[in-house]
Amino acid sequence: MTYANCPRCGGRLARDNDSGRCTPCQAAERDRLSAPPMVPASFWQHEPLRQALAERHLGRVIRAYRCHPYHGRVALPQTVVAGWLGITQAQLSRVENGPPLVHLDRLTHWAQLLRVPAGSLWFRLPGQGCWTDASPMDGEAISAHRDDQVVERGERAPVTVNVEQAASQGGGATDRRRFNVLAALAGLAAVGHTYLLPRPPAEGPGSIGMEQVRLASSLVDDLRRADAAVGADLLCDVAIQAHTRLSAWAARASYSRQVGDALQSALADLSIEAAWLAIDADRRSEARPYLHEAITRARIADDPQAEVRALTHLSLLIRESQPGESLHCAEAALRISTGWATPRLTTLLHLRRAPAYAVLGDVGGLSREMAKARRELDRGPHEDDQGFVHFVNAQELNGIEGLSYLALGRPERAVQSLRAITANPSPSHRRNQVYYTVRLSEATYQQGDVNEAARIALDVLPAVRQINSKRVSQHLAQVRRSLAAPRQATTSTRQFVDAYDRAVNV
Repeated sequence: MTYANCPRCGGRLARDNDSGRCTPCQAAERDRLSAPPMVPASFWQHEPLRQALAERHLGRVIRAYRCHPYHGRVALPQTVVAGWLGITQAQLSRVENGPPLVHLDRLTHWAQLLRVPAGSLWFRLPGQGCWTDASPMDGEAISAHRDDQVVERGERAPVTVNVEQAASQGGGATDRRRFNVLAALAGLAAVGHTYLLPRPPAEGPGSIGMEQVRLASSLVDDLRRADAAVGADLLCDVAIQAHTRLSAWAARASYSRQVGDALQSALADLSIEAAWLAIDADRRSEARPYLHEAITRARIADDPQAEVRALTHLSLLIRESQPGESLHCAEAALRISTGWATPRLTTLLHLRRAPAYAVLGDVGGLSREMAKARRELDRGPHEDDQGFVHFVNAQELNGIEGLSYLALGRPERAVQSLRAITANPSPSHRRNQVYYTVRLSEATYQQGDVNEAARIALDVLPAVRQINSKRVSQHLAQVRRSLAAPRQATTSTRQFVDAYDRAVNV
């Protein structure tokens, strides 16, 4: 008689074994209630899984995963897998049977949790970014790499844009900016964003499907990664141009109601990213219309998460000019996010309110918001954290506290908070690290220690040149103007001023 074999190890099953798994394999996976099991590479070649991956529907991938014969004759219960994913059984049922997920944060988190091979996915996992992490000092190159899960293999070669070479072509600043924008758009097209390439309106596709929406969502992720590598100055025009093209396409194309809601959310995210890049490039007047558009699109799509993101950025944008309205924006975001906000998001919203109170001169309000922010941050990260809150950490909290005390005219207290950042740097958030170091130099100068201010500014000067953030550069320029005053002349201040002037004139 031929007995059935265990699908996990291939061993023969006992005649009375009705579980579909041998005893050792059952023992090896008793912890499956808490985490997915390790599976062999052949697991992903099962036809239902291959089909679900080809359909680019993660819910169907999860269903095929649960029903895989590797797990035995009985499929994994939805309650078990929902526990792995941090959702309810009812939510998992909707994910499996509803429309495809389009939010990259959740797609990447669940794909990593289930250990889906990266080569089988239609989106990039963290660490597979299309932009290189090379320092801009090494030829100032921005490189965009093809995603073989989006663009067919062999279709395009990687596109590399050298900023120094671009700046030497075309003569004027307008021509250089246009060259950089078009070159960067070509790089984004090389990783699947072909709808961004220049084309007459009549040549654009007449309809939009969920695949195009997913690409539009991944564009925001690409821009965020590029921003972390090369700074906003080089990307602001790229984001604005991409937003213009995608919005124009969406206005003339046809799509279903389901696609329309997802498209509105994707356009809201792109508007928010364009606004942030405008803020960091110190083009603040251009940012507000994008945030208002994002709020409108989020409401059309009934997407409270996008609305909260837009309000969070709007609170930051108007903090100095309209601190009272800034408080209202953050308060509205807190109200909308009640019931689903993660600790990090709540921390960020309190950190938006704290410096607004400082601008208003309300020390009590500042202290209350900082205490709430610390309490929330101590609760730790959450699997539902959105991508835009990943910079919220202890360093950011200290930085906001330092800026708030600067606004209150208490530089000694600001120095204490900002110095804690340089003592415990956060390498994964380099731009923020550089920004707060420049502000530390500014606070130290206001405290009266010109030599220490010059030393800090001199040390951070090379990093400021690398990150291409006009917001940061202008603060350092202000430090230079302060230290260049004749009454401040010392060996240290002259050394910094000379180094700064040489760097600027190179």
